[in-house]
Amino acid sequence: MNDRSAIPGLKYLTGFGNQLESEAIPGALPIGQNSPQQIPFGLYAEQFSGAAFTVPRAHNLRSWLYRLRPSAMHGAFRRVGDGGLRTAPHREADASPNRLRWNPPTHPEAPTDFIDGLVTYAAGGDARMHQGAAVHLYACNRPMGARVFYSADGELLIVPQQGTLTVATEFGVVAVAPGEIAVVPRGVKFRVDVTGPARGYVCENYGATFRLPDLGLIGANGLAAARDFQVPVAAYEDKTGPVEVIAKFAGHLWATELAHSPLDVVAWHGNCAPYKYDLAHFNVINTVSFDHPDPPSSPCSPRSQTRPARPTATL
Repeated sequence: MNDRSAIPGLKYLTGFGNQLESEAIPGALPIGQNSPQQIPFGLYAEQFSGAAFTVPRAHNLRSWLYRLRPSAMHGAFRRVGDGGLRTAPHREADASPNRLRWNPPTHPEAPTDFIDGLVTYAAGGDARMHQGAAVHLYACNRPMGARVFYSADGELLIVPQQGTLTVATEFGVVAVAPGEIAVVPRGVKFRVDVTGPARGYVCENYGATFRLPDLGLIGANGLAAARDFQVPVAAYEDKTGPVEVIAKFAGHLWATELAHSPLDVVAWHGNCAPYKYDLAHFNVINTVSFDHPDPPSSPCSPRSQTRPARPTATL
């Protein structure tokens, strides 16, 4: 598979919504157990839930993480400024019936990382009710360094427009370039590294997680294929030193400090993890022979039949 954001040594698992497993150290992943009494290498077992645990099996999203330190090993969070981020519902501006458009943000002159470069352009619904979404744009020019970020309000769909992002997550590392997209699940901690000016879009989805649509009348193949989605392999950081954790929770930013990197998952298994997708693999299904079919119709419907010939005049 071609990877436009290829980084030497960076590997991926493939599939969308699959039951996957990965270990950065052989033998770190328990076999046949989720939380044994004795976990290999003295790691800590934690279940990461992407859905309520009571939902039917087909809709359940969860992964088991085996990490160096418990993720709850942190001090109290404190409120910090929200910067340019906003969360629905908000009342700072009235809705207008006028047509609206905006220019992309200019590249910052001062050193700006991914968090500080986020600005909200639109939001709708209610994050606390798990309904709706927000559209953010980012413009940054330096790595996040000793900072990590996560959103408890929604999963983040990242769409680069300029510059490649290296996204180090609890599950592993994903590189995403223009023409590709990446999704970080709600609650997953990550750090964004860049080597120059970078700019793009972020869709924060408050509601049910993204899924592949049913193909229906177009048949068994087409659109986005599950095999083309790439999931990071386990890659942990065993680092000590101050790290700032920024959490987006209930529409505001909160911060706390750790004495170690929280990206310390040595092994994991499950079906809830970050992933990326190259849009060049999208198989468009459409016909524009004489008109755009909207809505799509079945092969037996009058809309899809051959258009009758026009009557000809006779002398």
